[in-house]
Order: sequence, then C-alpha cells, then structure tokens
Amino acid sequence: MAEPGVRILGIDPGLRVTGFGVIDRVGNKLVYVTSGCIKTGEGGELPGRLKIIVEGIAEVIAAHRPQQAAVEKVFVNVNPQSTLLLGQARGAAISALVIAGLPVAEYTALQVKQAVVGQGKAAKEQVQAMVVRLLQLAGDPSADAADALACAICHAHGGQGLGALKTAGFRVRNGRLV
Repeated sequence: MAEPGVRILGIDPGLRVTGFGVIDRVGNKLVYVTSGCIKTGEGGELPGRLKIIVEGIAEVIAAHRPQQAAVEKVFVNVNPQSTLLLGQARGAAISALVIAGLPVAEYTALQVKQAVVGQGKAAKEQVQAMVVRLLQLAGDPSADAADALACAICHAHGGQGLGALKTAGFRVRNGRLV
C-alpha cells in the first residue's frame, strides 16, 4: 500500500509581499503544487494591508487544502520599525493558518537554509537554485515564493537538513550547483 502524502503550505511573511508555496511530501519525494505572492503594496493603512494577507492566505488554503503549515520566524534587523511591521504581517499570516485549523511550525532563516542548501549562511540565490532543483521546477519562482517553498521543504524534512533526504547530485561549491 502506498504511503499517504502530506500537503504543506510554506509562508514567507512580509508586509509588502508575503510569499507562499505548497508542496506534497510522499515518502521521500517532494512534489511541487503551487506558489506565488500576496501583494499588499506600499501604501494604505496597516489594518487593510494585514486584512489582504489574512484573506490571501485563506484563499490559498481553500484552494489547495494543506494539512500542515510552516512559517519563517522574524529576525531582528537594524530598523526596529521594520521589525515591528514584519512581526505584524507574520502575526496576520499565523492567524490565518490557525483560524483554518492548521498546525503551524516555525523555522529560522538559518534552519531553512540549512535544510535546503546544507549551510545556514547560504545566499538567497543558492536557496532559490536548490528549490528549483529539489522540486524539479521548469523556471525560477520569485524570491518570496522561493523562500516560502524553502520553508515548506524545511518542514517536509523535519527541519533536519539535507541529511533527511537523498542528496546525490545536489552540491553547492562557491555558490554554484555542481
């Protein structure tokens, strides 16, 4: 009997752009379902922008019916105002997931990079390239969608890094896949 799969929704929260990515994990295989961005723009009142995030994630959940969710944790940066705004966008995303009844796992950027690339200090381009490779995508997703897919991949691997899956043919040297 075939092992049942699990559908995972990854979220890369942002106030202007929130990335999302949906994958299926069936055994050790990862299958791309969809990805994209929820855009709130740069203007407008904060409550309205947060509403767009909540409603956008609710639409993704309704359309693709994930069973689990993974969200990237907020890092503290030099600008406290930016950190607070990002935290509010993240809170809106988590609220949408919880309202839908999804279990939510949280991962730091370091954990996500470690799981996808094999090293926590990987560049965004390396993460994006590995997402394309691991999910056998025909083209490059946007940076925000790639980060969300990476978060979902991290969760699919139990947050344990590349040791949890077959890595033949997937190596990064000097920032390039070899």
